[in-house]
Amino acid sequence: MSDDRIKALSQYRVERSEAMLLSAKRDFSAADYSSANNRAYYCLFHAMRAALALDGIDFKKHAAVIAHFRQDYLKTDRIPHSFSRLIATASLIRNRSDYEDFYACSIEDTEKLISGAEEFLRAIKAYLSNQA
Repeated sequence: MSDDRIKALSQYRVERSEAMLLSAKRDFSAADYSSANNRAYYCLFHAMRAALALDGIDFKKHAAVIAHFRQDYLKTDRIPHSFSRLIATASLIRNRSDYEDFYACSIEDTEKLISGAEEFLRAIKAYLSNQA
């Protein structure tokens, strides 16, 4: 894949991440916390994939995306390692919200997740702008 196509793919994934963040905020405002959790997780997921695109890497499984991102970006401090806990928490909340009957994440934890997703997206965008 050419450098231009790789950059376009990365940018597309950033835009998807931004759309997920907006959706998370809208769902939170509508008191649809389960959907807000899902969208906040996908904000993180697409942002991770935007960074990985620059390396020409992608995976079909979410766990593989997360594991590779942790290894290549968080453990090396290309992206602050402090986001590791946010990613783990978001993945757990999203899975529980999507698949467990009667699971209810607290409103406060949903707010933290959305706020963390916004901060993570900012960090990814700053990193990507330095790669251009």
